[in-house]
Amino acid sequence: MSSVDTILKKIEEQIQATSLDESFSEKGIILEIKDGVATVSWLAKAKYSEIVVFESGVKWLVLDLMQEYVGVLVLGEYMWLTQGQTVKTTGKLFSVWVGNQYIGRVLNALGDPIDQWPSLTPTTYLPVEKVAPGVITRQSVDQPLQTWIKAIDAMIPIGRGQRELIIGDRQTGKTTVAIDTIIAQKGSGVVCIYVAIGQKESKVARIVESLRHKGAMDYTIVINAPINTPAVMQYIAPYVGATFGEFIMSQGKDALIIYDDLTKHASAYREMSLLLRRPPGREAYPGDIFYLHSRLLERACRLNKDYGGGSLTALPIIETQAWDVSAYIPTNVISITDGQIYLESNLFNAGIKPAINVWLSVSRVWWAAQTSIMKKVSGKLKLELAAYRELETFAKFGSDLDKSTQAKLARWERMVEMLKQAENSPLSFHKQVVLIYAGINGYLDTIPVSSIRSFEQKLYDKLDTTFSDLSDKILSEKKLTDEIEERIKALCAEVRDEF
Repeated sequence: MSSVDTILKKIEEQIQATSLDESFSEKGIILEIKDGVATVSWLAKAKYSEIVVFESGVKWLVLDLMQEYVGVLVLGEYMWLTQGQTVKTTGKLFSVWVGNQYIGRVLNALGDPIDQWPSLTPTTYLPVEKVAPGVITRQSVDQPLQTWIKAIDAMIPIGRGQRELIIGDRQTGKTTVAIDTIIAQKGSGVVCIYVAIGQKESKVARIVESLRHKGAMDYTIVINAPINTPAVMQYIAPYVGATFGEFIMSQGKDALIIYDDLTKHASAYREMSLLLRRPPGREAYPGDIFYLHSRLLERACRLNKDYGGGSLTALPIIETQAWDVSAYIPTNVISITDGQIYLESNLFNAGIKPAINVWLSVSRVWWAAQTSIMKKVSGKLKLELAAYRELETFAKFGSDLDKSTQAKLARWERMVEMLKQAENSPLSFHKQVVLIYAGINGYLDTIPVSSIRSFEQKLYDKLDTTFSDLSDKILSEKKLTDEIEERIKALCAEVRDEF
């Protein structure tokens, strides 16, 4: 017998002696592991988003399905994992516990509480990866979600079920706008979810403390995947947040979710994709980077009455570099969302806060998400403010201006001052209506710019005291009737005369 025949006989004997039970094909071996991303062989039955378990109990998430191997993400400590160790499929998709008990808590990217409050015993277990609701289940967006920020509610209204992008360079107040919107939901019945992706621990701690101070944590869930956590955690955090939002929506309630921010989310996904040896494309992002965010943001919608009538409103945040809104990730998310609020650093540095650029900001839902009285009062505000920006540019050349142009500039200089709003200072709906009416109709024209704040405060004081009946009528009727308009005129004239 030749040496080749001897080798073949031994191989045959080994095969015959091997117990080929069913579980054998469900086990795999780690081929390579880098930064919590591993390639595993022999997992023929693995499915996308399935949980696979390491021999010691550590859970992994299947992300990449190839012909010869699968790519998995380690959901836990990975520093001691090595090549050759075994992995087993579970047949279960990645899911998290959800429930109303989580409201008011701070969670990690896996949906587990990380604050000092008592442990929870939830009963509902939902998959994280889910197909967005179809067209048949949806309803058009026609109910406003008040931010209590004058410039947004008047010019860029947001509706319940809408996806409105907040975009701008760093340090322009993007997170401030989002947090103020959460604070404004107090008493409205809207449950809020704030997902911090790749943020500093200190920043998130300040945000949580601010929400507690304002009483907003009573209806808010905070999900934190800080910058010092693996890219895997930053990748899954927004999907876990969307799962909580969908749970609230399925109860027929309204939810608001904020993704802060998707730029860091895309960077985390790029890091994982490069480790999985996916072909890099534009700016080294993988080819499915658009699908990454589209399948997340499409889950925000408003359901019709047959499906509960709940809604999930999404406010994703994108950070630009040097005002470049044409970069890869910003253009992707702009094309997915229903409008954007663009915050400009030049306006922010000039003391105009919120620093909203009215040229680049838009809401595709527009008047459908505004009350009747706000439509009447602020209908021409955005166009005239944009015209003021253009006129202001010409005025800087120092050429002589006619009296009409000077009067326009003076009025809109006061309007810009009127629209300024301090951080964590939400302004209720009826006060916005009266103030914008006063500005549009010239009641501020004779007031010095330095006194606009005093005029505004006196207006609010009278609304709360001698004109409290006007506040009640605006909040109840939400229409600009002749009676309400006459009362607004009387109020504005009385405050103006005192100056």
